Amino acid sequence: MAADATLERLRREGRIVVVGASLAGLRAAETLRAKGFEGSLTLIGDEPYEPYDRPPLSKQVLLGRAGAERTALPRLRSVDATWRLGVAATGLDMTARRVRLADGDEVPYDRLLIATGVRARPWPHEAEAELDGVFVLRTRDDSAALVRRLDEGPRRVLVIGAGFTGSEIASACRERGLPVTVAERGGAPLVGALGGVVGAVAAELHREHGVDLRCGVMVTALEGDAAGRVRAAHLSDGSSVETDVVVVSLGALRNTEWLAGSGLGAGPRGIACDAGCRAFDIRGIVTDDIYAAGDVARCPHPLFGYQFLSLEHWGNAVAQAGIAAHNMLSESPARVPHMEVPAFWSSQFGINIKSVGVPSLGTEILIAQGSLADRRFIGVYGYQGRVIGAVAFDQARWLPFYQELIESTAPFPPQFATVDRRPEGQRPLDADFPDPSVPTHGPTVTLSGYSPADRRMTFTPAH
Repeated sequence: MAADATLERLRREGRIVVVGASLAGLRAAETLRAKGFEGSLTLIGDEPYEPYDRPPLSKQVLLGRAGAERTALPRLRSVDATWRLGVAATGLDMTARRVRLADGDEVPYDRLLIATGVRARPWPHEAEAELDGVFVLRTRDDSAALVRRLDEGPRRVLVIGAGFTGSEIASACRERGLPVTVAERGGAPLVGALGGVVGAVAAELHREHGVDLRCGVMVTALEGDAAGRVRAAHLSDGSSVETDVVVVSLGALRNTEWLAGSGLGAGPRGIACDAGCRAFDIRGIVTDDIYAAGDVARCPHPLFGYQFLSLEHWGNAVAQAGIAAHNMLSESPARVPHMEVPAFWSSQFGINIKSVGVPSLGTEILIAQGSLADRRFIGVYGYQGRVIGAVAFDQARWLPFYQELIESTAPFPPQFATVDRRPEGQRPLDADFPDPSVPTHGPTVTLSGYSPADRRMTFTPAH
């Protein structure tokens, strides 16, 4: 009875704060209102814009088919919220239940949702990163600035990193008719996300579309001229590339630094949560008033050994936002877990690529339908005798079937024949993922262990 009264009071007059004016933040706010929350709702964002869609920034916007300012997310319903935009959260007081802001203000809460997402990993050498012509691509402003430079017709674009975003950038530049060099320290594009078998297909696509693809090398330095403009890049194999535009696509950093010292289980890999999106503190104890959703969250998934998964997926952000919003307004018996199978898509060099599950966990791959040579196939990934993931190149209509295999922990290799399976699909192949100790670019699913917080503990005997 007391718990019911507390929840009813929360619904009528409580204070819910969402840090992160993002896709997850907006969808959570809409869900809260849809579920009858009538209290005060505050959304905090470090960018001056209301939530916008990020996938078009490396696709339609780079191709000039839409302006960066036209990527605002559609509203599903009114959220009747106070928007604190252009001001970053700088700290969290879990005891006083307050979020500290960069302008010195503090915002109290009864429930808090953290949806701060990720930011682009910058070029590690600060002076080189500040050269005119060096870009990253994550935000609306990043995309608009890069488009302006591409419109000027640079002599050559260098993309550092051939993950999904880097490959999409290269594809857009080639479609614009611009000379492009891609430097990837792994053995092939997309190798960290999809393995070497599929990576070899991606490499062929790059080269057939005129990309100067260089794998197994690292960019060691960016060189500028006297005016501070980038003019060349030096590679680990001793070669150099003359370029006037460099796009750094080295993955993402999770926005958790502002939580340092708060006592929340947050670190470089994200915020550790239970399956219902409730955040852990640094002792591994789940909180009842703090939730996380989207790219910044790390949640255990029963289909993948209850390891914590960090997912940089559009659909995952939407799903977790709904789960978090539901659970923060519910008593324990009515709370629900986030159990959706991860899904991801990309479009590059005229090919539509979609995946389900966690391909990067797989050790084997079976080309279950189509052919690698035709660039039209389904690759099914196996791990310890079960189906763990699947990827489709221009074959997405079959993915729901393979998703059911993942959800039902079906055995690998799948025991069925298909009319279009070619000889290469008669037996599983080594998926050829790189050694985990060798960094690569582009995994969108990260298995980040079991610890709720990234801490090393030392136990000292009392005597």
